[in-house]
Amino acid sequence: MALAAVFLALIGLCSLYSSSIHSGDFGNFTKQAIFLGVGFFLMLALSFFDWRIFRESSAFILILYFLSVAALAGLFFFGSMNRGVRTWYDFGSFTFDPIELLKPVLVILLAKYFSSRHIAMYQLRHTLLSGFYVALPAVLIFLQPNLGPCLVIFSLWMGMLVVSGIKMRHLFLIFLTFLIVFAAGWMFFLKDYQKARVMSFFIPYDPLGVSWSQNQSKIAVGTGGLFGKGMGQGSQTQYGFLSEPQTDFIFAAISEEFGLFAIIIVMVLMLLLVARATRAALRARDNFSRLFSAGFAVLLVAEAVIHIGVNIGFLPIIGLPLPLVSYGGSNLLATFAILGMAEGIVVASHSTVKEDI
Repeated sequence: MALAAVFLALIGLCSLYSSSIHSGDFGNFTKQAIFLGVGFFLMLALSFFDWRIFRESSAFILILYFLSVAALAGLFFFGSMNRGVRTWYDFGSFTFDPIELLKPVLVILLAKYFSSRHIAMYQLRHTLLSGFYVALPAVLIFLQPNLGPCLVIFSLWMGMLVVSGIKMRHLFLIFLTFLIVFAAGWMFFLKDYQKARVMSFFIPYDPLGVSWSQNQSKIAVGTGGLFGKGMGQGSQTQYGFLSEPQTDFIFAAISEEFGLFAIIIVMVLMLLLVARATRAALRARDNFSRLFSAGFAVLLVAEAVIHIGVNIGFLPIIGLPLPLVSYGGSNLLATFAILGMAEGIVVASHSTVKEDI
């Protein structure tokens, strides 16, 4: 897991460097390299911590959860505005995205909640209560407005529900409720530009306006060929045709400049990371470890599928980074933190096996 994560981050660094050549501004590349170093040592430090303590410490998890929710609420008062969305706190040259702090906290919280109630998960009230923990931050994120992370944490909740053993009729009720909430949000809460993005996905009526970003992304992906146009040679990436080539559309930037060969490497590494996390879940000796590792795998799959789907035109435009690859210190540190916890759980599970023997 660790090697796959590091190689993905290094590929992201190469793309950041390449997309900075035309502008001559390598500030994001430098900051991401620093965050990669910090994230790697954070992963190592957390891998030596016995995370089984969370099974006995509900208070600590709840404190982390409510701190994360408070940080999300604080965005409405102190967050920086970026393209009409308040998504982070600005600290000079660095920013902090509280959504990234929420992700590992939610994985821990849901793993703790479901593992302590795995026998009673057939009761609908436990499903609904777990949904409250997800709904509270989801509403705050939705009101920013920021739809991508809402879909990610909803997918995380659904995936962990399935692993924990939810009844199929309860799963159907959740999907029905989600459709009702989405319909209400469409009518009363979504901004006009968000509706336009969704509609342009089905009917690309404005190629020079709302459909521009996705069209340019598909052009970048389609013209990269087998080995790409070369570092710093992508026309869509270098000359501003591709929106956000370092974050939301980094998959398209890699496709254009490094080609299908690089994309295959990215996807193989991502699949390897998910496979190892799934293997850790299957070999776990207790429910908390199993659910935490499964939650990590679900989180990676949800973020990667949405990001890649947007870049190749399979999904409407939703601003979401590619884990470990896109620019963003908060996302990089959060992912390495969860990875370190997962490694620690694997080590703890092996220790438990030796003790049992």
